[in-house]
Amino acid sequence: MSDAFQDRENTFEKQFANDEAIRFRAVARRNKAVALWAADLKGLAAPDAEKYADDFVAAQVGHSDDHVAAALKADLDRGDVDLSDHRLRKKMDEEMAEALASVKSGK
Repeated sequence: MSDAFQDRENTFEKQFANDEAIRFRAVARRNKAVALWAADLKGLAAPDAEKYADDFVAAQVGHSDDHVAAALKADLDRGDVDLSDHRLRKKMDEEMAEALASVKSGK
């Protein structure tokens, strides 16, 4: 009987690890997408936008969604881009949904 419980526990642990890996990849994709969007709002050229997005993603690893939103908002404010918190959060939510779908489909 204990083998069945151990097997079940191992299955749940593997599923949790898999879910966390998917979420990590999706958050990174979401952060890159919103950073590219912010770069576009700031008027950055394509190569500069890519570098900005890559640097932003690297700086946000492990941070909460609130921290990511605050960092983007502060950067946009420094660039004289007027953007509401609501619009920023909505864009982050949209990009997260797309990123999750993309990661789960294996793209």
